[in-house]
Order: sequence, then structure tokens, then C-alpha cells
Amino acid sequence: MKQKLLKLLADLRFAIAILLIISLVSIIGTIIEQDQSIEVYKLNYPLTNKLFGVFSWDTILKLGFDHVYKTWWFILLIFLFGVSLLTCTFLQQVPSLKVARRCQFFRTEQQFSKLKILKQIDKISLNQILFRLKDNQYSIFQQKDIIYCYKGLIGRLAPVIVHFSMILILLGSIIGAIDGFKAQEIVPKTESFHIQNLLTDGEVSSIPKTITRVNDFWITYNKQNAVSQFYSDISFLKENGSEIYRKTIYVNSPAVYNNNYFYQIDWNIIGFRFAFDNLEINQSPLINVGNGTNKIWFSWITTNSDLTDGFTVLINNLQGYLSVYDKSGVFLGNLELNENIRFQKSISLIDVISSTGLQIKLDPGIPIIYSGFGFLMISTLISYITYSQIWIIHNSKINGFIIGGNTTRAKFDFDFEFFKLTLAQDK
Repeated sequence: MKQKLLKLLADLRFAIAILLIISLVSIIGTIIEQDQSIEVYKLNYPLTNKLFGVFSWDTILKLGFDHVYKTWWFILLIFLFGVSLLTCTFLQQVPSLKVARRCQFFRTEQQFSKLKILKQIDKISLNQILFRLKDNQYSIFQQKDIIYCYKGLIGRLAPVIVHFSMILILLGSIIGAIDGFKAQEIVPKTESFHIQNLLTDGEVSSIPKTITRVNDFWITYNKQNAVSQFYSDISFLKENGSEIYRKTIYVNSPAVYNNNYFYQIDWNIIGFRFAFDNLEINQSPLINVGNGTNKIWFSWITTNSDLTDGFTVLINNLQGYLSVYDKSGVFLGNLELNENIRFQKSISLIDVISSTGLQIKLDPGIPIIYSGFGFLMISTLISYITYSQIWIIHNSKINGFIIGGNTTRAKFDFDFEFFKLTLAQDK
């Protein structure tokens, strides 16, 4: 029973079947949005309009297709595929490698009939052929008049390394799924924060107690007045508030602290500070009414106690000014930082309050996955190394030798090499 189970796990057809199931489930996980709220699934997958006629929001939630890559059954599929690769490696690939290392002497002429290339040669010096074989980097084994040679044995390691690399990739994926997390925080500049707003987390994830402060946030613009890049200057603090590490991050250049990656992903303007007649400092919130990259914020500033009179301010960048309109929508002018302009009252702009959008991510499986892909690339290079074998046996009928060979790839190159080895001794 144990042997039958091991043979089943090592069977290529079983591994392909598991891989096809994993691929199919992964495709479904790509089509269906992952890690969204129940409302999103109710809106996009109603009971009256099922995806593929099968998936409604309740089916998606019951089967775990809202978080496919973290479900127990998906991890089980990956585990079975890994076990299949491991079993195949030890039951098939490693024994095959051991056989390739052995001296496989051919003692009868009938054994040569199965070789891809074969010649009979006479009037030769066996030592001359052996010297040629050695010059071509062959390992030579001899028992009297029986000779076996091979080269490129390292090429037979490629399948073993492929299996090993795939197991590493699968292992890294599982570790990342159960021990990683992703969070997103919107933080005003000069404020400190803890990681709280989790988007995804694994079964055994541990959220760090890191204290992070946003020292500053700013944006650079190109000549067309479009956003070129946005930056956050952040510090990591001890519990007493002292700084441990500081870095300015921007898109595609995260900060790394305790293996946690802090990415710059978004920004927002939440308000501005102003003063009437240089006396009273006020703070007003801004509401975002734009969408996508066309962000624009507005606010209403009242100038009397009953809120019936005032003006509207609009802002769409962090270049240090607001556009001001009266209650009828007539443009009154731009108000720049530290500038005084009199509308109904003298007003000065003190500060525009911005916030930065940070994504914090931990995936402890990434180094293992990268190692797996590294070994996979190495195995690809090794697979191009040709494993060639040559046998020689004395033939008393012609008072000469029979020489034949096999190769795993590059047959034309092997035929040419074989021709050069036997050229001077051809009949």
C-alpha cells in the first residue's frame, strides 16, 4: 500500500493533474477580486447574474474564492504538488543520476545495436582514440578491451534542480500566504502612526508595533504642471520617541525596516490653515471631488455668523496657492502662501495640510521564492550541457573495435565529434 501511494505521488500524470487544478483555481482567483468587502461581492456578483452561471456572492464567500490563495484547500493543493515533486525526485531523478554515474560496460556486440551511432574500425591504435577522448573532456573507464566513456554528467542534474527550485517557490508562497500581511495608512504630515488598517493578513501573521512618523510630504511637477513624483520623509521611532532610522521614500523606492516594506502609493489634501485680518487662525477641511489622477478639492469659507455669505476655495496641487471664487462662482483670484488678499475681509494663507498614502507590506516568503527562481535559471543553463556516452569493445572478427555512442541533445554536434574521433581509422 505504501509503495502504491508513493508511485502515485511520483507519477507525472498525478503531478500534471494537480498543477492543472492549481492553474484553474489561480485563474478564477485572478478574475474574482480578492480580499474585498462583502458589499463589493454583493454588488458585482448578485444572485440573479452569476459569474459563469456558477459564482454568486454567497458561493464565492462559502468556497473562499474571495481569498483563494489563503484557503486551506489551495495550500493543500500546493502541498500535494510539492510532495509529488519531492517523491519524484527521490524515486526517479536521484536513482537515474546514480545510474548515470556508474560504469555501464557493454560486453556483447548485440548491446551496440541500440545505440544512435555505431562504427566498426580496424588498424587503429586504441591509445590514440583514448587520447582523443580525453582531449574532448570524456571520463574514461577501462576493463581490458572494454571501454566506457562519458561527459556532461552535470547536465543530468538539471531535472533535480528544477524540482528543488519549484519546491522552494511553493514553500515561499505558502509562508507568504500564512505569515505575511498588507496594510495601508493615510497619514497627515508631522503625524505619527501605528500599523492598524490591515488589507490582508495570514493565519499566523504578527503585526509589528512600529512607531512611524511622517516628517514631511511634497510633490514635484513637470513642465506641463502634471505630477512628476511625490515624496514622504519618514522616521522610525523608539517608544520614547527617539529616532532609529530615517528615509525619504517615493514611488518604486520603499523604505525597509525589520523586513517591512513601506511604499509610497498615494497622497491627499485634507485641509488648509488661514487667518482673517492676521489675527484669528482658522483651519478648514477640504473635500475631494475629483477622480483618478484628476484630483481637485474644495471648501466653503463663511465670512458672517449666519453662514450665508462667504467664498469657495479650490485646489488641485501642492504648489502653494488656492483659487478663490465668490458665492456666485465668479473667480476672484489666487491666494498664495503667506500672502494677504482682501475680499470681504483680509485673508492670508498660512499652510496647506497634506497627507501621504503609505502601503506597508511583509512577505517573508519572498527571499525563498527569489532563491527558487535563481535555482530555476541555473537549471536552465545546466540543461544545455550535453550528456554524451561512448562505448568501445574489441571485435576479434575484424581484429579491430566496435565504437558507438548516445547523447541526450545536440545530436548534430555529437555526430560531428564522433566523426572526428574515428576519422583517421575509418575503413
